[in-house]
Amino acid sequence: MKKLLFIVNPISGQKKAVKFLPEIISLFNRADYEVITYMTGARGDATRMAALRGGDVDLVVCCGGDGTFNETITGLVENHIHVPVGYIPSGSTNDFASSMKLSTNPLKAAQDILEGTPFSYDVGKFGSRYFSYVASFGAFTQTSYTTPQSIKNILGHTAYVLSGISELSQIRKEHVRMEIDGEIVEDDYLFGAISNSTSVGGVLTLDPSLVDMGDGLFEILLVRAPKNLLEITECLQALQTQDYSNCAMVTFRSARKVRILADSSMPWTLDGEREEGHWEVYAENLHHAIQLVKQVN
Repeated sequence: MKKLLFIVNPISGQKKAVKFLPEIISLFNRADYEVITYMTGARGDATRMAALRGGDVDLVVCCGGDGTFNETITGLVENHIHVPVGYIPSGSTNDFASSMKLSTNPLKAAQDILEGTPFSYDVGKFGSRYFSYVASFGAFTQTSYTTPQSIKNILGHTAYVLSGISELSQIRKEHVRMEIDGEIVEDDYLFGAISNSTSVGGVLTLDPSLVDMGDGLFEILLVRAPKNLLEITECLQALQTQDYSNCAMVTFRSARKVRILADSSMPWTLDGEREEGHWEVYAENLHHAIQLVKQVN
């Protein structure tokens, strides 16, 4: 009998996945898996369990939000454990799952994992930490870790949008210098993202035709501070149309490795979780670091 490690965040999202746990485990059992179930209770639990038991099983399945998925792959990647991973998204926003076109119906997601195929995808390394889809700073980035879990559970995705909008009046400029595969960009920015996703914070989106999550490259989006009202209008239009070619405020690049110099008091967000600031930090694309099990779309 094959073995499956099932890591579950019981308070993720609106707790809807927990209601289906008996059915999900039954599905796995009927597919000839012995299921080892672990319920997380604190930050870091998923990383520790993935590191401890990931090498002993044939499949690891994570049920939770993007933060829980981040912890799970961190435990595997930093311990060089090469085992297929399935993801049952049950968070408030599920940016990574949206980019991967994974079902947010827990039973459907579980069945898709059993019927799916492992595909190789990239993972980002940011300093000593890892991220599955984004490292960002500036506007909207605080929303995911400052919105209380209880509010997320009640409002879901709306909580991010409302909290994000409330940040507009408090946006401050951040002076950042980036060396992007040898090219230097430097300015005062309102927002920046080093991503491997078509959705960032459920607010900003990238054209899917520009994003290949297994090509060894990050997509880098920087929005500098506006110099006049016309630039603001152009920027809003560019973000809505996902066409950044004629927008003076927006820098869009692809790269394998980025060196970032910034104020050490400037916080970052990695997959929705807070990361303290660094005066110098490197972001590196780890090509095909994980195998995600998903249906062929």
